[in-house]
Amino acid sequence: MVVNANNVQDLHAKMLHKRLYIIFSEPTEKTGDRKKIFHKHIAYQLEIERKGILFAAGPFVDGKGKPQGPGMIVIRAKNRTEAKRIADADPFHKAGFRRYRIQAWEVNEGGFNIRVTFSNGKYKLD
Repeated sequence: MVVNANNVQDLHAKMLHKRLYIIFSEPTEKTGDRKKIFHKHIAYQLEIERKGILFAAGPFVDGKGKPQGPGMIVIRAKNRTEAKRIADADPFHKAGFRRYRIQAWEVNEGGFNIRVTFSNGKYKLD
């Protein structure tokens, strides 16, 4: 498909326009053993995943795949107030080990592929 000045508005109007919220979660200077509440953070992430709130989450990594610094949590929320409530409830944020910044994000382009093979129960997500 050719995109030009004549058809770009029509193409844009048909895009997804799905509002999500990104929680950029950064480590703070607070001292203490973060590992003691890591399980609570993961339990919370899994809880909001089960509820259909969590779209995707994970740490930023270096060239070798090792987590470093901030993480990103993408959630479904009705508005910024609800997104803040969800972010505030994260055990890392509650304990002061991480601070966050929320950014609204409108998803328009992109996609994903999934291949499910019934005979062996395997799947591949691209």
